[in-house]
Amino acid sequence: FSVPKNSINDLYPIIGKEQLHIKNVMILGGSSIGFKTARNLCKENFNVKLIELKKEKAEDFADRLSNVLVINGDGRDIELLEEENIREMDAFIAVTGNSETNIMSCLVAKSKGVKKTIALVENMDYINISQTIGIDTLINKKLLAASSIFKHIRKGEILALANLHNIDAEVFEFEVKENAKVTEKPIRELKFPREAVFGGIIRNGVAMMSYGDFHIQAGDRAIVFCLPEAISTVEELFKS
Repeated sequence: FSVPKNSINDLYPIIGKEQLHIKNVMILGGSSIGFKTARNLCKENFNVKLIELKKEKAEDFADRLSNVLVINGDGRDIELLEEENIREMDAFIAVTGNSETNIMSCLVAKSKGVKKTIALVENMDYINISQTIGIDTLINKKLLAASSIFKHIRKGEILALANLHNIDAEVFEFEVKENAKVTEKPIRELKFPREAVFGGIIRNGVAMMSYGDFHIQAGDRAIVFCLPEAISTVEELFKS
């Protein structure tokens, strides 16, 4: 589904899902990813706890992250997690350097009632079985790095690129430039491949649904869901 932000609440009853309200977040692992995640979440006014095994690193993070409660301890210790009120957490993010530790700690968090779990893994084979083993989201540094590099070597004006979980498809966010082919005609008159679909348009900061009579303009940002065989065609349409 693709919906404007102000309509998200209307979508949950339709798909039979309960909306998660996340405020309290626990992060396991003082890696660079853990540090950046904690810092960014604090900027968005989340309540963040970060558990780091190494004392020196924990003290350093405590000095640098004034709004984060940094705990020096072993996140694999269930007793420690209980002491730090794991049951009151809305989300648990495990980003240590050990994939198995991340997976197991997320499973423990799930067993304690945490709604959302995210684990960093090195082994790509884990990605496709994340929901099977009970973890909401598995992330992979190599995959994230590849996506970042990939978007910079694409022909179109790509702002963002994401892979869909367990589906051989991608989501692109294009910045529409002057003289791009997509600006020449309404969507229904474009030779847009059947293997791709517009998810929506952002114009002047406002999200819009893009139907057949919609005319894309320079300066718009377009969200496109795309199968691999249609990527090159879609890129050509957005190339200025």
